[in-house]
Amino acid sequence: MKCRKCDGELFVKRMCGKVRLKCKSCDHEYQVHEVASDLDDKTVEILERYTAIIYD
Repeated sequence: MKCRKCDGELFVKRMCGKVRLKCKSCDHEYQVHEVASDLDDKTVEILERYTAIIYD
């Protein structure tokens, strides 16, 4: 998945019961619902491991 700001790679970041997507290049963080329409299969597979409300 790519960052909307800089086209860097996003990774799943889990912290204190929250799940975010963070850019490896510019460090911008997205809540899952902000990029839900762009989720690729690999990211969905990772997110399925966590119990989280999409708007947390």
